[in-house]
Amino acid sequence: MDIEERQPVPAGPGPGQPVGPPSGDAAGPGSGEPDGPAVTGGPGAGRSPLARRVLIGAAVGCVVLGGVLVLLPSTGPGGAPPPSPGPVARAMTAVGAGAPAALPDLAALIGDRETHLRAHPRDDQSWAVLGTAYAEQARRTATAAYYPKAEKALRTSLDVRPKDNAAALDGLAGLAVARGDFRTAKQWGEASVKLAPKRWTAYPALVDAYTGLGDPKATRRALDRLLALRSGPVTQAVAARAYWDRGWREDAGAAIADATAGATTPSQQAAFLQQGGQLAWERGDVQESLDHYRAAVNTDPDEHGALAGQGRALAALGRTSEALRAYQTALAKRPAPRYALELGELYEKLGLPGAARVQYDLVRELVRRDAAGGVDDELVIGFLEADHGDPQEAVRRLRAEWDRQPGIAVADALGWALHRAGDDAQALTFATRTMDKEHGGEVRSALYAYHRGEIERGLGKAGPARRHLAEALRINPSFSPLLVPAAQQALAALGEPPAEGLPEPSDHEEESGAAGESGAGTGAAGAPGTAAPQPAPRPASSGPAVAPSAPRSPSALAPGPSTVR
Repeated sequence: MDIEERQPVPAGPGPGQPVGPPSGDAAGPGSGEPDGPAVTGGPGAGRSPLARRVLIGAAVGCVVLGGVLVLLPSTGPGGAPPPSPGPVARAMTAVGAGAPAALPDLAALIGDRETHLRAHPRDDQSWAVLGTAYAEQARRTATAAYYPKAEKALRTSLDVRPKDNAAALDGLAGLAVARGDFRTAKQWGEASVKLAPKRWTAYPALVDAYTGLGDPKATRRALDRLLALRSGPVTQAVAARAYWDRGWREDAGAAIADATAGATTPSQQAAFLQQGGQLAWERGDVQESLDHYRAAVNTDPDEHGALAGQGRALAALGRTSEALRAYQTALAKRPAPRYALELGELYEKLGLPGAARVQYDLVRELVRRDAAGGVDDELVIGFLEADHGDPQEAVRRLRAEWDRQPGIAVADALGWALHRAGDDAQALTFATRTMDKEHGGEVRSALYAYHRGEIERGLGKAGPARRHLAEALRINPSFSPLLVPAAQQALAALGEPPAEGLPEPSDHEEESGAAGESGAGTGAAGAPGTAAPQPAPRPASSGPAVAPSAPRSPSALAPGPSTVR
């Protein structure tokens, strides 16, 4: 199926403005177009009062009749209402628009295309649709075995039609994002844009790819182009993720609210509700996040990621039994490594080390299974090894990940692994990058702030450590069941800032010193640059708060590649 090209529409709004299409018509009140001259004469001006009343009555009758006709349902042949789209048509529409599709509809579409292709093996568009549907099935169910099937179908589409096959290129870009392979996603997405620059469907994958590769300027260009070409719920959801990464929390919330309101299917609405729940969690609104997650599951029971979100929020609210059930149900229906790690850390918080180890072993098993399907779970396994296994193994894996795709999330994970392995000087060069606007470190993340504060505390930098640990608790006072108590203890151990004497060093001065300690160049850990990046100074603050660094929890991980592609 060929995804039709859309004509360009006006560019998307800037920060603080709605993301969706403008309300109202192009011309009308307030549009700058004149409403027309006042009529003071002309035909009919001299009619009798009776004639004027007759004409007015006829006009009103026409208006009423028109309203009745508008309210009547359209009919098909024989006067019957047109049939609603079936599951195959619904899934075809969703796949073509890069939107979430219901799992039963996806299964119907996959079966339909497989049957069709057995009779028509040279139908390149059907191969592209089948591949994209397989990728969506894999993402929705966390079943990595579908990913190789998706790749085979999409490459078959390219084999059948090697040129001018933008649908297959789009599908391959989306597949790479779903696998966490951002470099490959960039290659396929850029090839699609080069082939058909006015097609919007490659840009969501490119936004995620550039973000994963740590290229904020390219991310913004891709988002601007997407919003210029297309408006609607899918692009609003993409914009919400990008706005969050830029630190625009209110804009992100408004964009995902607009996407949810404009969703056209329950599956779309549930996916956007889940994304709204994640944003609410990241800013510390625990009850609001729980409400979003519950609404998502009520809207589409197959939105299993929202079940894990409920577990996260319920644990923060102290409703432990409900949290455990939510996590267990999510893992049974969508066995993702991240959920197993979160559940293991909740067990550890509850003083159940045996149950925690079972989950940590499950994480390793799921990561191996995903790797067979080409999925990159290095962040999850890196955090597992750093906190509950072998920190040196975490450093080794995350250095390799940094070489492949040096995004902000990888910088945070590698910096933390280096800290856990005892190399705080190198760790700080990565931790500062997570807050360096020049390299895209604009997101307000409690986890990033906590990691940086602990690394600074390990280096004896009391002032910056105090600021960043307090900042973590301000951003999200519930960001982790293990780390919130650790942050509070650390702040208490640091005590209040000195009342007299020389002022404490600014972030700028501290980071310059960190660069000198860690050495120039990339160093053994592949540290970025010859000097630590310089984030904007933050106001000093004191606060309650950690003894030795506690293991981090994955619950505040930045949202993964799009729930909507």
